[in-house]
Amino acid sequence: MSETEGRSVNVVFTPSGKRGRFDAGTSVLEAARKLGVDLDSVCGGRAICGRCQVKPSFGAFAKFQITATAEGLNAQTPSEARYAEKRGLGDGRRLGCNLALLADAVIDVPAESQVHRQIVRKRAEARDIEIVPVVHLHYVEVRQPDMHDPSGDFRRLCESLREQWPDWGIAEDVRCDIAVLSYLQKALREGDWKVTVALRDDDQVVAVWAGFRERIYGLAVDIGSTTMSGHLCDLRTGEVLSSVGVMNPQIRFGEDLMSRVSYVMMNPGGEEEMTRVVREAVNHLAAQTTAEIGAGPDEILDLVFVGNPIMHHLMLGIDPIELGGAPFALAIDTAVEVWASELDLHLHTGARVYALPCIAGHVGADTAGVVLSESPHLQDEMTLLVDVGTNAEMVLGNRKRLLACSSPTGPAFEGAQIMHGQRAAAGAIERVRIDRETLEPRFKVIGCELWSNEEGFDKATAGHGITGICGSGIIEAIAEMYLAGVVDSSGVIRGELADRTPRVIADHRTFSYKLTEEVWVIQPDIRAIQLAKAALHAGAKLLMERMGVAEVDRVILAGAFGSHIDVTHAMVLGMIPDCDLSRVWSVGNAAGTGARIALLNKSARGEIERVVRRIEKVETAVEPRFQEHFVDAMAFPHKTDPYPNLARAVDLPEAPVAVAVEDGGRRRRRSRRG
Repeated sequence: MSETEGRSVNVVFTPSGKRGRFDAGTSVLEAARKLGVDLDSVCGGRAICGRCQVKPSFGAFAKFQITATAEGLNAQTPSEARYAEKRGLGDGRRLGCNLALLADAVIDVPAESQVHRQIVRKRAEARDIEIVPVVHLHYVEVRQPDMHDPSGDFRRLCESLREQWPDWGIAEDVRCDIAVLSYLQKALREGDWKVTVALRDDDQVVAVWAGFRERIYGLAVDIGSTTMSGHLCDLRTGEVLSSVGVMNPQIRFGEDLMSRVSYVMMNPGGEEEMTRVVREAVNHLAAQTTAEIGAGPDEILDLVFVGNPIMHHLMLGIDPIELGGAPFALAIDTAVEVWASELDLHLHTGARVYALPCIAGHVGADTAGVVLSESPHLQDEMTLLVDVGTNAEMVLGNRKRLLACSSPTGPAFEGAQIMHGQRAAAGAIERVRIDRETLEPRFKVIGCELWSNEEGFDKATAGHGITGICGSGIIEAIAEMYLAGVVDSSGVIRGELADRTPRVIADHRTFSYKLTEEVWVIQPDIRAIQLAKAALHAGAKLLMERMGVAEVDRVILAGAFGSHIDVTHAMVLGMIPDCDLSRVWSVGNAAGTGARIALLNKSARGEIERVVRRIEKVETAVEPRFQEHFVDAMAFPHKTDPYPNLARAVDLPEAPVAVAVEDGGRRRRRSRRG
């Protein structure tokens, strides 16, 4: 009998979160196929195509209740070794077809190994930004040295700057980065004493180029817990030259932030690993964005980043453990400026990195970026900003007062914890409508412009098929089910409708709604969305209560995910408080826009640093009223709060009346419309 015979092992795949139990010795590719994990392969498992590359993760994963070690996997096979020699394998990667599961394991599937890769929303939002550069370019002709003047090249460079640019207020005591001095003389002589100087804050020479140079670049980065985006900008004109989005590689250590903190707690040195991979991702963004315009990352002179407190700390190399428990203490809550090289970023030798300030332990620099972008502190209207993500950060207020909080919404809004849920990728259902009379659905999938009831839809989707439902899709599906009467206000699928439509199907002790042959909405899916939206609403309600207002003048949904939520459906579910629907809108990645503003306007950096100090933090974890608001918010759209603005815009169902129904000698409760 072999050593593995008769044993079974657990495996968890990230970022999908799908898990299962298999006989020891099962290949990762086979396990992935049985679980429906999106792992590519075209060679039939013969280690030829290399498309099934995966990256095992090691350590104690509290959320999965798994401790994964290298000994739980087989050694590299001869087939893998041949592939690695001929075509190369990335650091720590294995071929899924040759990787055997000998013990419990956590396996990360990189984006390039997925057939249906997530669409990372990377577009830079159109925005007028006043350009007040931190770094200026100055073209100067420098007096040559001679035997009668012993002054150094740098002294004469500074004199030329002040003489030829008299209106710029260039400081008398201009300083110079040590890296510049190493090539200053070479640049002067190669340029025949004509050079372009990059001057930071009018008193620091950070770069010198021989001859005339017209462009320098800056990179604005939003480090989200799930996705990251980078926008390469011309620092002189503010033009966005290219934008790139990637998955945050930290996701293999945990889907949500607390899982990642837990990983650090249970795996000494885990914070260093997470810092390394997120910095590698930023280097990747720098390389990709510059490659798109035919430049290189060594031409980037300034980088600004935003992120939630845990992403912020890990990017800076700060252990995030203190953020994992009360009182959620930040290591630093002011802005940070460091050399790019201090963060292992491969940019220009004179490049600096600026991180916006965090607001509190659960409200980070990304929220500061949203505030800078949307400027509630300059408005008279009572504005609610909601940055929707794995954690929802909210800011409420106007020019007189600002409050902020964070609510633990979890990953359900992004398609996780949903039976057929997935992240946004080709083939995922993203839009849903349900006929109020027939209860028949129609839908749209990512990658196809047609609705399912339009001619040519089947042909248009034949390339990828329907693979699941993403966050915006599940929100619309449940909201439409409620509007059509398939779901009552308590979130229960009405089983009596099974006699009326084949879409409602008995599922053990509950019922499900069949959206398509591939995608069903089951009762636990609705509960997951209820929990997420209740946390979101309760946070907003807590802020309104603290502010002493019964309603808000406008609601702004931020975040790449927020930009794809239909605001009417969001309000139907009660994700946000009642508001005139014409005063509710999405602004896309406002955190990234805030980073771009801080990159291009040095005055904005001082502005947000001052505003952040004014924001009052409300900690939902210790507020007793949060739980009360949470329970009331579980209903659609809410248990007690009226939604007059929504009712005027949408024909809301009447509240259900519970009645007792005799059924085969058994007595059970059923909902009907009053």
